[in-house]
Amino acid sequence: MEYRNLGNSGAVVSKHALGTMTFGAEATEETSHRILDGYVEAGGNFIDTADVYSSGASEEILGRWLAQRPEAKDQVVLASKGRFPMGAGPNDAGTSGRHLRRALDASLLRLGVEQIDLYQMHAWDPLTPIEETLRFLDDAVSSGKIGYYGFSNFTGWQLTKAVHVAKKHGWAPPVTLQPQYSLLVREIELEVVPASRDAGIGLLPWSPLGGGWLSGKYRRDQAPTGATRLGENPERGMEAWKQRNAEEQTWRIIGTVEEIAKAREVSAPQVSLAWLADRPGVTSVILGVRTTAQLTDNLAAADLILTAEETAKLTEVSEPRVGVYPYGLPAKEQRSRRRDGGR
Repeated sequence: MEYRNLGNSGAVVSKHALGTMTFGAEATEETSHRILDGYVEAGGNFIDTADVYSSGASEEILGRWLAQRPEAKDQVVLASKGRFPMGAGPNDAGTSGRHLRRALDASLLRLGVEQIDLYQMHAWDPLTPIEETLRFLDDAVSSGKIGYYGFSNFTGWQLTKAVHVAKKHGWAPPVTLQPQYSLLVREIELEVVPASRDAGIGLLPWSPLGGGWLSGKYRRDQAPTGATRLGENPERGMEAWKQRNAEEQTWRIIGTVEEIAKAREVSAPQVSLAWLADRPGVTSVILGVRTTAQLTDNLAAADLILTAEETAKLTEVSEPRVGVYPYGLPAKEQRSRRRDGGR
């Protein structure tokens, strides 16, 4: 397992993190504990959860696992998130100091720890001044309740504003950003990735297999059924499948992934994960699994090194579609400059 710095911090994490959104929902506690055991035995040390996952059950399942394995409790880097509703009241959501104080304390209690290594704002809150949120996070770092903090699902301007407001006040800086990112979802490369790299912030991609599309489980002429995320939710799943299925680029990407996987005698998920782990700015790719078999397959990507040709093919076929301005070719030329000058 390869290890990398957690963004611009001194903490070190494995390049594949274990996401726990399935715990208590798609994976029982027994299965969840087996997944955690397998992940740590493979050299993984970075576990990501959130208070909203299974309404707190994910944190509770993880907390009981940590309590039973003190050696793991000392070694893993633990990440959680707060922001989304955990109750019906008007103050039961958001990134206000009032809500985050209660959310953080509740997460610490469910996890059974005194400190969460990385506490993340699950999304931007348009109702709360960013100064209020950052002041709370700085206080949480100073008090020892959290080691570092980061964000999730922020746009480029939101991230940049937060970075500079923290710097202006001398508060602890953010170290990570958790965005959706995969061969099928690369739009963050237009603004979010440059903003993150400019600030030295590490990316923690979620949904690296595009909701299962890059795993090879969906077929163009066959609607999803059974034990798939789209198949288990027929109404929403069918609509999502129709939309993605209609995009020709989807099948060009999947075809290229499967072609490389067949040639290298590895699985399609391993190819997709290997490509993503080597993207500029990526610290750790979050694996979301529901079985130990999926975990074993995904972790094998840690040993897969794609050739320059393979990487180029995947990058070219998955190039995000953009309009003429401000991200199209003419605009790119406007933002570029030849080092040797001239016309």
